[in-house]
Amino acid sequence: MFERALVPFAAVAAELGSEGIRGTGSRVPTSHRKRPARNRAFAITAFRGASDRDLGAPELNRRRFLGALAAATVAGVGAARLVVDPQPRTFAQAPPANMAATSGPTAPAALLPPPPLSARIPLPGGGALTKIPGEGDLLALTVDDGVNSEVVRAYTQFAKDTGVRLTFFVNGVYESWTENQQMLRPLVDSGQIQLGNHTWSHPDLTTLPKDQIAQQITRNDDFLKKTYGIGAKPYWRPPYAKRNAAVDAVAADLGYTIPTLWSGSLSDSTLIHEDYIVKMADQYFTPQSIVIGHLNHLPVTHVYPELVEIIRDRNLRTVTLNDIFLKTP
Repeated sequence: MFERALVPFAAVAAELGSEGIRGTGSRVPTSHRKRPARNRAFAITAFRGASDRDLGAPELNRRRFLGALAAATVAGVGAARLVVDPQPRTFAQAPPANMAATSGPTAPAALLPPPPLSARIPLPGGGALTKIPGEGDLLALTVDDGVNSEVVRAYTQFAKDTGVRLTFFVNGVYESWTENQQMLRPLVDSGQIQLGNHTWSHPDLTTLPKDQIAQQITRNDDFLKKTYGIGAKPYWRPPYAKRNAAVDAVAADLGYTIPTLWSGSLSDSTLIHEDYIVKMADQYFTPQSIVIGHLNHLPVTHVYPELVEIIRDRNLRTVTLNDIFLKTP
């Protein structure tokens, strides 16, 4: 019955392709599909935030998708009920009573610790950082934006539950960073979560004059110092990965000398299916990779056990950027 109810929805997604919810129908490698059988639930939330990969998608497509989705849902009501799970989940939280469990009630053993201080290397010079230099077992999971306060909270709890080390690239304009300050601050102080500068409000810096570029970076830097007691230099991430020589020069003059990009992505800057996130993790959680994710939509909070399983099975060591490189004076 449930599958029949999803037929209209699947037709809508197929028609819209990458402009709708990405990842429907994607298959996850069998080695990482160990969740108990359950109805596949979409976390249908508002389309918030901008996509790093789909910048500039027409508003008409969004309206067309939402309208078609509403019609498809109505058409399927007579056959079955589409299950929606709007809540973030962590290892330490049981799902609501009407939802099947997707993880155990307690956290698994901690992941591998970061490398010793003696293993840190000098910062690379010239160009953007896209991959961890050298050979090894390191994985830098970097997570951007902060549109959704519940996702920021769930990612922070995920770190507390598992020991995973993360770098958050912050847009200070979002209230999530003040709402979760008390929970997040101890992990920032301990170094388990590092904060990087992603500009104040996520504009395309290549479209701004130099004074506004500087304002975006310095305002966010001031916010991080005031709220978390730390500076983010030298690491910054240009929104949409948009940068040029003029942008880099302004950032460098402000002490932000390392534009930090990525070698793999969870592709979750927009709303996508949980299984597609796991598929991307299976593809990109590899040694010496820098992987980008986003703090914007709930589905990623439902697959933390699968992400940890991939990390553990591959004997990867999660690290912040500060775990890898020697600090600048």
